[in-house]
Amino acid sequence: MSNTPHTLQEEFPGEAEKLTALKTGNARFAKLLEDYDEVNDKVHRAETRLDLITEEEEEGLRRQRSRLKDEIARMLRAA
Repeated sequence: MSNTPHTLQEEFPGEAEKLTALKTGNARFAKLLEDYDEVNDKVHRAETRLDLITEEEEEGLRRQRSRLKDEIARMLRAA
């Protein structure tokens, strides 16, 4: 278990300009970023035991974060 936040800047180093451009020009992408940050915060809070949830719930959040990250990566590649 890692309690290190998985910020998008850490996940996609060198892609800050693309992230910003897509965020401002694509409402769907902006929503993906918002959703990712929300889920990532929940995972981090669970990992650091600020929020007590079941292992299954925590794993579900990790899977959701992974799916969001994959979709963000796909859109970054296409840009």
